[in-house]
Amino acid sequence: MCGIVGVFGRSPVSAVIYESLSMLQHRGQDAAGIATCFEDRFYLEKGNGLLTDVFDAGTMARLLGNMGVGHVRYPTAGCASVAEAQPFYVNSPYGIIFAHNGNLTNVSEIVESLFQTDMRHLNTSSDSEVMLNVFAHALARRGAVHPNEFDIFAAVEEVHRRCKGGYAVVAMVAGVGMIAFRDLHGIRPLVFGLRGDGGMRGEAGVHEYGREAEYMVASETVALQVSGFHVDHDLAPGEVIFIDMEGVVYTHQSLQAHEKSPCLFEFVYLARPDSVLDGASVYQCRINMGTKLARKIQREWAHVPIDVVIPIPSTSRVAAQEIATRLNLPYRDALVRNRYVGRTFIMPGQAQRKQSIRRKLNPIPQVFQGKKVLLVDDSIVRGTTIREIIAMVREQGAEKVYVCSAAPPVRFPNVYGIDMPARSELIASGRNVAQLAKEIGADDLIFQDLEDLKQAITEASPGLTHFDTSVFDGVYVTGDITEEYLNTLEQKRNDAAKYTSDVASHITRNLYAHL
Repeated sequence: MCGIVGVFGRSPVSAVIYESLSMLQHRGQDAAGIATCFEDRFYLEKGNGLLTDVFDAGTMARLLGNMGVGHVRYPTAGCASVAEAQPFYVNSPYGIIFAHNGNLTNVSEIVESLFQTDMRHLNTSSDSEVMLNVFAHALARRGAVHPNEFDIFAAVEEVHRRCKGGYAVVAMVAGVGMIAFRDLHGIRPLVFGLRGDGGMRGEAGVHEYGREAEYMVASETVALQVSGFHVDHDLAPGEVIFIDMEGVVYTHQSLQAHEKSPCLFEFVYLARPDSVLDGASVYQCRINMGTKLARKIQREWAHVPIDVVIPIPSTSRVAAQEIATRLNLPYRDALVRNRYVGRTFIMPGQAQRKQSIRRKLNPIPQVFQGKKVLLVDDSIVRGTTIREIIAMVREQGAEKVYVCSAAPPVRFPNVYGIDMPARSELIASGRNVAQLAKEIGADDLIFQDLEDLKQAITEASPGLTHFDTSVFDGVYVTGDITEEYLNTLEQKRNDAAKYTSDVASHITRNLYAHL
């Protein structure tokens, strides 16, 4: 889960990219980067931390140009060093800047072929750099002194052929233009928009929106709205958009594409509620989740006495309000969030997640004393957060603590760009609901049904009927995930492996600092 932005403007774009990335900060808190292009030269600034840690007036002033790409990152693979921060750059051919959200599932075979056949060098363990080199090699093979839209589309088709997994990409080629594309299943989100004078015209696949039109592609619609861009469309699976240096927009649809199957977890947790993904209002989806979960509570928990409904901030708030309304119960925001502590789900390491929870949330004691409390969570992944919160609530004198989840149990690893790689770290893996309730310390526990969750999104956008539901049911839409692959992934990307990688990164940074 990362956030990406690309802007083609008629005036300097660095400030626009910064503002748009600020709306995507929830998608990555580990690193941030912006690259711009001016007179065929790239200007790149990136580093570890939040946007406010990486950029100031001085760094922003150095980002020249009317075309640029931005990225906020949290690590699902590799380490959390500045070397892994994006955007990435290669100088051959032409000079290419590349930002990627997602994860490739066949990295090892690509790396081998890049070295043995393509003779390209990799400098990090990031699959984003792998994909960049696949694209660069494919473009170089076209042999064009000045590549056109057909060269760009052919290079992206090669990426689709060689790279498996979930991905959304925005890239720049010096002196050529900006490219954006989405994976063949549409797993990771990507939206295209514009501002300025419009009026699409031109032959099929070639669009001119007006001489003063400016363009943006981003992970979520909120990134466009903050700077006055309006949404044109979500990229289809396998769709490529190419904007040349004159501002002419070319589109291409890959024949390799499958039916759109966006990640279901985007709607549950990852996306902001004020975003619209693939035509579905995330806010409305979460209302629908609350409605369906309330109906299940009425069916199966008619005997359970509940005094008050309390959300676990902040992603579950919309669903919790709907549940309270449907059950005719009081709703209280009784867990106060410290806005200066990041999202614990995307913190790299179990110890860090656990330590941050009590700094992140503080209870209002009088709401809990002597009450039978229904806590509403968006999902239960590792169980760290909900276990600590239940303990806090009991400390405040709650008589009973019931828990409901707006999503089904997360039982399987995610391989498409969300930090759920290790089955052993998923609390629901190998446990039934009663065992889970005991494990987290709840008096009772209820989950959303998977079919109800899918229907909640389809009702918000009737065109969406297929989803990547792998974390809930173990069905991977790319069709290439084996038990052997999952076992290998767990060894490489569990918290222990991340800790070792982070220690190595820390030692390396200190070593360079003293040279």
